Amino acid sequence: MTSCIISLIIGSIFFGTPNASAGFFAKGSVLFMAVLLNALTAISEISTLYSQRPIVEKHASYAFYHPSTEAVAGIVSSIPIKFIVAVIFNIVLYFMAGLRREPAQFFLYFLITFVATFVMMAIFRTLASVTKTISQAMSLAGITVLALVIYTGFTISVPQMHPWFSWIRWINPLYYAFEILVANEFHGRMFTCSSIVPAYSPPRGDSWICSVVGAVAGEYTVSGDRFIATNYEYYYSHVWRNFGILLGFLFFFMIVYFVATELNSESTSTGEVLVFQQGHIPPHLRSNKNSKSDEEIASGSKLEVPASAEPSSIKGTEPQKDIFTWRNVVYDIEIQGQPRRLLDHVSGFVKPGTLTALMGVSGAGKTTLLDVLAQRTTMGVITGDMLVNGAPMSASFQRNTGYVQQQDLHLETATVRESLRFSAMLRQPKSVSKAEKYQFVEEVIKMLNMEDYADAIVGVPGEGLNVEQRKLLTIGVELAAKPKLLLFLDEPTSGLDSQSSWAICSFLRKLADSGQAILCTVHQPSALLFQQFDRLLFLAKGGKTVYFGDIGKDSRTLLNYFESNGARKCDDQENPAEYMLEIVNNTRDGQSREWNVTWTSSPQRDAVEAEIDRLHNEKQHDRSIGHDEAGSNDEFAMPFSTQLVEVTYRVFQQYWRMPSYIFAKFFLGTAAGLFIGFTFFQAKGTLAGMQTVLFAVFQVVTIFTSLVQQIQPLFITQRSLYEVRERPSKAYSWKAFIIANIVVEIPYQVVTAILTFACFYYPVVGIQSSDRQGLVLLFLIQLFIYASCFAHMTIAALPDAQTAGGIVTLLTMMSIMFNGVLQSPSALPGFWIFMYRVSPFTYWIAGMVATQMHDRVVTCSAAETSVFNPPSGQTCGTYLATYLETAPGQLQNPNDTESCRYCSLSVADQYLAGSNIYWSERWRNFGIMWAYICFDIFIAVLTYYLFRVRKRGSGGLLSAFKRKPKAEGTTVPGSLPVAAAPKA
Repeated sequence: MTSCIISLIIGSIFFGTPNASAGFFAKGSVLFMAVLLNALTAISEISTLYSQRPIVEKHASYAFYHPSTEAVAGIVSSIPIKFIVAVIFNIVLYFMAGLRREPAQFFLYFLITFVATFVMMAIFRTLASVTKTISQAMSLAGITVLALVIYTGFTISVPQMHPWFSWIRWINPLYYAFEILVANEFHGRMFTCSSIVPAYSPPRGDSWICSVVGAVAGEYTVSGDRFIATNYEYYYSHVWRNFGILLGFLFFFMIVYFVATELNSESTSTGEVLVFQQGHIPPHLRSNKNSKSDEEIASGSKLEVPASAEPSSIKGTEPQKDIFTWRNVVYDIEIQGQPRRLLDHVSGFVKPGTLTALMGVSGAGKTTLLDVLAQRTTMGVITGDMLVNGAPMSASFQRNTGYVQQQDLHLETATVRESLRFSAMLRQPKSVSKAEKYQFVEEVIKMLNMEDYADAIVGVPGEGLNVEQRKLLTIGVELAAKPKLLLFLDEPTSGLDSQSSWAICSFLRKLADSGQAILCTVHQPSALLFQQFDRLLFLAKGGKTVYFGDIGKDSRTLLNYFESNGARKCDDQENPAEYMLEIVNNTRDGQSREWNVTWTSSPQRDAVEAEIDRLHNEKQHDRSIGHDEAGSNDEFAMPFSTQLVEVTYRVFQQYWRMPSYIFAKFFLGTAAGLFIGFTFFQAKGTLAGMQTVLFAVFQVVTIFTSLVQQIQPLFITQRSLYEVRERPSKAYSWKAFIIANIVVEIPYQVVTAILTFACFYYPVVGIQSSDRQGLVLLFLIQLFIYASCFAHMTIAALPDAQTAGGIVTLLTMMSIMFNGVLQSPSALPGFWIFMYRVSPFTYWIAGMVATQMHDRVVTCSAAETSVFNPPSGQTCGTYLATYLETAPGQLQNPNDTESCRYCSLSVADQYLAGSNIYWSERWRNFGIMWAYICFDIFIAVLTYYLFRVRKRGSGGLLSAFKRKPKAEGTTVPGSLPVAAAPKA
């Protein structure tokens, strides 16, 4: 879709290009754009492969198939799609742009662009397969695109190339493709001259020449073959040779890609190793330092993981007094237009000092009930009562509870202690000092027996915390928040072996004995684990209650209920949990029974209702949490300023501990600057030199896509952690999250801009005045900051980097096409002028180029000089006197009587005026770019709010919206007031 839209846009830009000398540059531009599009859109192959790599490597580790097999399948399956896209794109572009309308020429054009698409796809897939991280791949991709695009022969023609880089064209597939396209368009054609020098009417004899390269004095037409030979050094005789070379590139990179997928793996070691910060290795492990290799004891040393012990006794936790109850909770959603009930009149309570198990058959809604009770649902309609001390829940409910999710999601670059401190700093009340919060974190570390790895990096499985340690950290993060009401846990023993499961359940038992209220979902626990729980809530399919009450010693209370209601007797050696699941599922004796109906009419159910009423009456004088504590009902525990500082510091820390990302960013800026600088080295004062400076600045913009796509995956990592765990816990505001991520990028972008400036500016134009140097540096800093803000604007509301990548490519291509370089504003169709004015690169390039080229004297080279003889008996000066009164150029030999040499320009400002670039507007352009930066930040914040905050029913754009509690018996306070879920 992106390619189709761009083809319409490019075609309309160059619509009606004349088949005359005035259309030479436009024809070259449109063919260059066709080549450039292949290069830029192919970058998305990198994001696609990195998103698939974990799955492919997992399948390969299970010996399902070779990675190269999947690589071949991916390419083969893409052929039909790319063919359809190529047909639509090329037909629209070719005929709208007025290219050569002959069958042979069209099909050759289509063949070359189609093959070039696959060559570029193979190149970027190869880059993705030989690198370890996406930031590395994007850096290499940025430099690769730069080299390939510059050395196509359009932005800098072959005669202008410097010897140290001119060899790149021989290994550049786009160079061969572009030569074919240009030769295919110009070969065997004679083009009418659009303007002559001097422009006397009528022309006098043969004392005039067409003002285009390759023209002959006195001829009204210009040979296309002569033009491309003189201007580009391209020849039609190279067409089929180049096609063979393109196929060679295709096969070569395909083979390298297939081999690299087999040899290069991102997977870490399958052994369990811990990674510590430099200088933070525990003493008992530091004593083994001499036995480790130098590599193991370097920064980020990897050490063997000792088996974790059973958690120690609980200290530092305060007994809780508040009681959480729920009555007749119903949860309905809409799926494909049909209503569906997930929870059906569920009632219960959790008392301080008790450990309540939530069980049920598969699909009964255990996790759904947990999410509803924890106020974490984002769609559907919830009715019933969920009360704290008999009163509706306040806005502080979520931050006053802990929720241990089934998935252990943590920031990979943080240490265990830092993760706990972050939770404590933002989720404990602001009345608690920082020192007290940190002291409580140390107590949590001790109670969870995490002292030995408190300074270890969380990392990734296999190179970081093991499964049990991650689960303990997940629990610890919630305990560090010091939940005043309740601790929810969603299957905390999933994925753990029996020893680890016992350790976790033993800790939960001790935590409950210390006064903590706990509600925990479990799935088929062993008999020993089952005895750790005090109370059970069992659900049948459809979210219907089967049992809620005490379990009793040796599960006797629970078993008596089922046996007294007609269930078979539980054998002494039988696991009560499995017995109960079997009875409810009717899997043994074939009997069918509605246990929910039995429960509804049972005295035990009446006792639960009576107990809930008793608890409400008992708590009527001490209703909601923390009435006597200022700010206890606020949505967040800490003020916005503290949130912003803490979140910004953590993101800074994440970046600092990812040197590969920082170095990749610096490498891209430095390498691009050096490459562009020495490609357009010491631009001369000729017409080609003026164009050289313009295209040098233009080429800086071509790395924009790589700059943007470097940033987006990191934002996705932060956003996933925030939206899955931290936002539902009310740790900090979404505004702090989005602002922190934007702010942290800026210093690194500034440093990258300075490196790019030093490597790019001086080689191209040399040393100019200090005010010009300073302004160019400011423009470059502005571009890199704009790239960061643009990245956040395009990814803020979107689900993944792949989707954002397509939008980035589209918007970047449009900005590049309409910035006035490839097609001057005067040549644009009237309905596209507005795009020229809204393209940010219009103002950035204009400001940069005007600053570098103002007042520069132009001296035409021999090829650029129009040479013709004056009429007999006249000097060149006499003959051109009238013409020079209005012409912008200069006559080089006014006293000669033959071979008049005329240069069409005398100063660079005349050249810039043709592209609507003026020295006087440089500061205006600088200010407009800052307006674009502010606009991007505003849109990033706005779209994140509209599509990822408001859609989920939390927060507000200018302030957090707080829902007023409703009376008992109505829709649950704090639940999402949505009539139906989105259709599936």
